[in-house]
Amino acid sequence: MHTLNDGLALPEIGFGTYTLKGAAGIQTVLSAISQGYRLLDSAFNYENEGVIGEALRQTNVPRQELLITSKLPGRHHRYQEALETIQESVFRMGLDYIDLYLIHWPNPKEDLYVEAWQALIDAKRWGWIRSIGVSNFLPEHLERLEKETGVLPAVNQIELHPFFNQETQRHFDQQKGILTEAWSPLGRASNILQDPTLGAIAAQHQRSISQIILRWQVQLGVLPIPKSTKVTRQQENLAIFDFELSSEEMKLIGQLTKSAGRLHDQDPAVYQEF
Repeated sequence: MHTLNDGLALPEIGFGTYTLKGAAGIQTVLSAISQGYRLLDSAFNYENEGVIGEALRQTNVPRQELLITSKLPGRHHRYQEALETIQESVFRMGLDYIDLYLIHWPNPKEDLYVEAWQALIDAKRWGWIRSIGVSNFLPEHLERLEKETGVLPAVNQIELHPFFNQETQRHFDQQKGILTEAWSPLGRASNILQDPTLGAIAAQHQRSISQIILRWQVQLGVLPIPKSTKVTRQQENLAIFDFELSSEEMKLIGQLTKSAGRLHDQDPAVYQEF
């Protein structure tokens, strides 16, 4: 388990829900819950908060055992709009609260992310959210939040996979007591799963390349959030806690990173998401 800087405990792996919608999305989320996932990651802009809420109504797993994440879109960073959007997320899910709420992107050109962060701080104080964090924030964004509000995020969810290992950002987050989560932990339809170095390590352990990548992230102290609609893959992605990578294997995977390793060139210093 990961204990956040505000005391909330998260499991070592979560389940991503990007693109999961409608009745099929509900069934996929229910499948993930039945396989043992307890942290479900969503966002206002995924347009599937209703799917998460309906899955929670249909599952037999008690609400208090599940941890639900959503994220604030860039178009609603102004304080009052942020508060209303947070409430809308809660209402869409049919919940009393959301466990973890993140600012999806900093959108520094708009320069409203500190205002949005203050809304998250207040929403937590008023009981709409249990823990607050950010996504895709760089060190300068995090330092500004701390300087202007005195409150650091509990989580920073960033793009992180073997071709972009985010070493500098990970170390910064760790020094600040911020948990790093990984979106697109398996490289989302890139050629990472065909990499020969990862293939050799997988063969050595008699595991899949996906399992090797997720195990590498867990050993880095990162919380990965893989997504899969297939039950067998959901099970496989959870089955990473009965083996360990050596320090040499960890080093080899770390050397796969590329300076231009982002999948879609989404640099938070300039990227705009609304």
